[in-house]
Amino acid sequence: MTDLVVSAWSAVSAYGVGNEPFRDGITAGRSAVAPLDPDAHPGPFASGGVVPDFSARTHVGKKGTRTMDRVTAIAVTAVGRLIADCQDELAERPDQMGLVLGTGSGSVQSIMDFTKGSLTGERPYHVEAARFPNTVMNRAAGQSAIWHGIKGPNTTVAGGALTGLLALSYAVRLHRGGHCTRVMCGAAEEFTTQRALLEWHGRDADHTAEAPLGEGSAVFLMETAEQAAAGGRRPLARVLTTRFCGFHDPGGAREALADCVREALNAAHVRPSDVRLVAPGLGGGRRLAEQEEAAIGEALGLPDPADPERIEWVRIGPLVGDASAAATSLQLAAVLATAGEEGLAPGEVALVTGVERDGMVGCAVLGGDWPWPPPPAVPTTEEE
Repeated sequence: MTDLVVSAWSAVSAYGVGNEPFRDGITAGRSAVAPLDPDAHPGPFASGGVVPDFSARTHVGKKGTRTMDRVTAIAVTAVGRLIADCQDELAERPDQMGLVLGTGSGSVQSIMDFTKGSLTGERPYHVEAARFPNTVMNRAAGQSAIWHGIKGPNTTVAGGALTGLLALSYAVRLHRGGHCTRVMCGAAEEFTTQRALLEWHGRDADHTAEAPLGEGSAVFLMETAEQAAAGGRRPLARVLTTRFCGFHDPGGAREALADCVREALNAAHVRPSDVRLVAPGLGGGRRLAEQEEAAIGEALGLPDPADPERIEWVRIGPLVGDASAAATSLQLAAVLATAGEEGLAPGEVALVTGVERDGMVGCAVLGGDWPWPPPPAVPTTEEE
């Protein structure tokens, strides 16, 4: 159990830049996956969830963005939009604002382009030095902090499809350890030809059974409920707990995730019947996705996981594509979008899950369990 709440969030997705396009698309169940222009996105995928009309120049600015890669620009944009909700606090104590940002491999395009230049150039060192920083994994997190004046702890987390949940867990520990008073966390992913090729060859033979690729970012402001109230922000969800577990055989994903969810609910003192919103991941393909939803149904005691009477399923994979490292962060954003501007209601519980095909499962439990608006302070009298 933690004392942190999510009080603000920001999304950059295939629906567009900003929370409103994302909220409108998710609540309407409208797919943002569209046919790709083969000239702009050559590669094996004919469709994808790409942020429309996005570039560093148009969304971050003309100055200092000539060599900024796509995933960094997406992250800087998402963090910048969130900063607007806590600008006063950031200006007062920038050294007490932490940032935990998840990524896949950084920018795969930057890594491969830089390596290619070194191998094909007249000399191995005839490369554009200004683009070398794009090849390191923490480029997006570092640039987001520099760009927006965040001077607290800065951490990059990478964990495949579970990256967003791992970043959330790390952010909680960072705050619990006293390293920052507020923390932003989330994840970002880019759509590039290089990533598409790597993903295509890494998937099962039946590519049609899996979702097309997507990209985007979701970032969250985490603070105490008291800090949120002081800043005029309404707590949207309390982070109750996160849990992770491994499995060594593809057939063991169901059992591992079911145990993981049970442990998380027990740690959060939540009954399975209290869960109202569930946001599953893509599960690394159709077979693991089926195991994921079966595991959720087993852990929550659902005779039929497809029964809409008891819980509401928030399935965003088919709507925005497989955003890989950003997937679980976008799932969490979809839960908040579904809950509405007032967030999760008191007693309402949401579950976000994910399965990484390399042998790991994870989940996060969030709840709405506080009075709002805060009750007025009761005046006290001094004892005679």
